Amino acid sequence: MKDITSYVYSFEELIQGNFLYVDKTEYIWQLIRPDSAGYFLSRPRRFGKSLTVSTLKAVFEGKKELFKGLAIYGKPYDWKKHPVIHLDWNGWAVDTLADLLQSMKDMVARAARKYDLQLTGENPQVQFRELIEQLAQNEKVVLLIDEYDKPILNNITKPWSKEILDALKSFYSVVKACENLERFVFITGVSKFCHVSLFSDLNNLTDITMDARYAEMFGYTQEELEANFGDRIAALTCDTDITAYKAKIKEWYNGYRFEENAKTVYNPVSLAQFFENGGKFNNYWFSTGTPSFLMELTKQKDFNFEAALKEAVPQVAFNAFEIDNIDPLTLLLQTGYITIKGTEERFGQTWYFLDFPNREVAGAFSAYILNSYAGKTQTASVQFTAEIATALLNRDLKKLRKIMEVFFAGIPYTSHKKQESTFQTIFFSIFRLLGLYIEAESATNDGRIDAVVQTQDAIFIFEFKLDNDPTALEQIKAKEYYKKYLLDKRDIYIVGVNFDSEKGNLIGWEDELIEK
Repeated sequence: MKDITSYVYSFEELIQGNFLYVDKTEYIWQLIRPDSAGYFLSRPRRFGKSLTVSTLKAVFEGKKELFKGLAIYGKPYDWKKHPVIHLDWNGWAVDTLADLLQSMKDMVARAARKYDLQLTGENPQVQFRELIEQLAQNEKVVLLIDEYDKPILNNITKPWSKEILDALKSFYSVVKACENLERFVFITGVSKFCHVSLFSDLNNLTDITMDARYAEMFGYTQEELEANFGDRIAALTCDTDITAYKAKIKEWYNGYRFEENAKTVYNPVSLAQFFENGGKFNNYWFSTGTPSFLMELTKQKDFNFEAALKEAVPQVAFNAFEIDNIDPLTLLLQTGYITIKGTEERFGQTWYFLDFPNREVAGAFSAYILNSYAGKTQTASVQFTAEIATALLNRDLKKLRKIMEVFFAGIPYTSHKKQESTFQTIFFSIFRLLGLYIEAESATNDGRIDAVVQTQDAIFIFEFKLDNDPTALEQIKAKEYYKKYLLDKRDIYIVGVNFDSEKGNLIGWEDELIEK
């Protein structure tokens, strides 16, 4: 049985180290078949982009022996060696424009040293062009750029982000200028938000980000999971129900869809760490990095998380956009925190329904929202929602009120947090986390925050109001929110809650059991 690893991103090391490699080389073959080709692709972090770049590098370095037994091995390919320029932004700290310029120089110089070349240009783009021209004297070059957008993502909320963007645009313009010297180009990163501005002159790249032919190239399908990890799953289940266990693995780590008609895929790093940790269900992908820049943007834009995950959006939500007009929804999509869950046709166009891909992301991201908006640690947020779930399962509404009073009393409300939208975001996150334990759903409408929680023997309908509006319970009755549940055999409780937006405290609570 081959070893599983979540930390090796070199194709050569994976093969020589006897690690398990899920064969994706059929996709590699489709990419390299043309005599000359250039591609751009964005995928969330920890989805195998660096491993794919490393695999392409091994192909173009002519290392055929590494691919024995894989799909590409028997293809009609000449395995000719080409000079490969591999620029990888992983591990480079870029906090200022000066950092960026020095990093580009160092990166190009490192590539030149590999081929014993001396560069004389003074700025990074001149050196980059000089490198390509010298290497292409005998064979066309292969250009692989990994995490092309990392310098921008690291500075996206900084005042000098535009300077970073302009410098990168000048640097990457060399790719187009040297097109006739290039055998193959592959540029990848997390986002497409700066694709237009960075590559405005680079129209020879084919964008395969949402290309159905490559939608399953990154991540593992259910079939790939069972074919490659079936023995490990069987070993973990022992005497338990293997079908139920597979369903739980899918609930936690599957769910990413990169084209509306494509199969969903598992996050490969999460899955590898799941097996490395003996089948322990935990948050692995999210722990590799926190989306602090996303939280900053959502606050700046007053982003409505709940509306974004309830209403269908048009194709434009997936498009690139400029750095001075950043749409949090698009960035959430591109960074993998939300994904395609369904579609419908409207006005002759496809509209998309979006949501968190799986339990791992839904729970961790909701906890992170509470950390950002309510000043609660992720641990405190998870503990809080677990306590709420316990109180509801026990039908202990007095206990529930006390839990919520303590939680909100501890929130350090700043002037920003007096906004009604902040309460909506906080409750959205609470009920998303609560949904991991019991069936919970919230829905905002015209500033109101309504929620329903269903347990095995009870249904709870909540109405939340702000400040001097004591009509929460009255509204539930007047609009008969409970009416559609009257034929249900379970008991129905209605709860009206009032908050002081200035202080953030719970100032009113009424609950009632509906008589059937």
